[in-house]
Amino acid sequence: MNQNKTICVIGLGYIGLPTAALLANRGYDVHGVDVVESTVETINRGEIHIVEPELDTFVQSAVHSGKLKASLIPKEADIFIIAVPTPFHDGYVPNIDYVVSATKAIAPYVKAGNIIILESTSPVGTTDKVEEVLKEEGIDTSSLHIAHCPERVLPGQIMRELVENDRIVGGTTEQATIETVNFYKTFVSGEVLSTDAKTAEMAKLTENSFRDTNIAFANELSILCDKFDINVWELIALANRHPRVNILQPGAGVGGHCIAVDPWFIVHAGGEDAKMIRTAREVNTYKTEWAIEKIKNAALKFENAHGRKAKVACMGLAFKPDIDDLRESPALYITRRLMSDGLDVLAVEPNIATYDEFEIINYKKALEEADIITFLVGHKEFKNLKVKTELDFCGVLN
Repeated sequence: MNQNKTICVIGLGYIGLPTAALLANRGYDVHGVDVVESTVETINRGEIHIVEPELDTFVQSAVHSGKLKASLIPKEADIFIIAVPTPFHDGYVPNIDYVVSATKAIAPYVKAGNIIILESTSPVGTTDKVEEVLKEEGIDTSSLHIAHCPERVLPGQIMRELVENDRIVGGTTEQATIETVNFYKTFVSGEVLSTDAKTAEMAKLTENSFRDTNIAFANELSILCDKFDINVWELIALANRHPRVNILQPGAGVGGHCIAVDPWFIVHAGGEDAKMIRTAREVNTYKTEWAIEKIKNAALKFENAHGRKAKVACMGLAFKPDIDDLRESPALYITRRLMSDGLDVLAVEPNIATYDEFEIINYKKALEEADIITFLVGHKEFKNLKVKTELDFCGVLN
């Protein structure tokens, strides 16, 4: 595929911006679009608004070379990539409003022969919905190549995994699949696998539901081990010495835009047939509530013993170690709940300088001031600390 082709990326968040920056550094002319004006201004200065290793270098190079420009509105391009959030409504009902809005936004700029790629993790049938919306906007979609290629990268390693990971491409037509596969082959060193749109959508949901189910097993083990007075970290390490056992590590729940969200897309569509996937989600949600009760009980015990409220340090707010991503974070949820329930909370997040909702303090200061220390995220700053606590929910001290 000709590298002279132009690309318009809709959504400059944790997936859209790295993708746009990578493509610009590969020689494509990239027009990035975001609805947040401050995000657009930041990127056009060659700076970044999210924490991701190497991303700053990629963006700075792309912007200074003139290959990447950000804007509030789309423009004509040969390839459109939609990388917007797909959250859910109350009741875990999938919300594809951002995808619909993005599709409507590009409609005036779409022309025959364009490739339109939905990268947002989506419920089955969303790629067909993109085509439907374009038709409603008066676009003849017969000459368009519409496909789904779900992102499958790990925060903290996005720039490497965008290139190295295998990708799954599913078009609404066989030709759409072929055209889109050829595009990804220009910058992906992993294998680019062909299928149809619905299978590509379900593949991403399946990957994250599989991981959610395995984490649920570990989280349930941790609850049982607490009941039996067994060190769950030691138990898992011993069990994993079996050649065919690989138990994951428990935590304070499950967060992030993918694993904490995607299984509900399957449950919503699958209903009563999605028994195990639903149960895994419920176990991981319960683990967060269980952690809250453990912390509140420790605070009550302290207050009864000392006649004053305990200062509780919540160590970590992100949904996983060494990133600043707060999406669906159980640690953030726990911190908010403790505050709303009247506890005196010291919020710690080494990857975020300030936060609108409450003050974030340095972890060393928190350790000095706190009566109760609870580790919610295993950030590198917390490893090897000489701290004793029974409230290490992520195993950072083990």
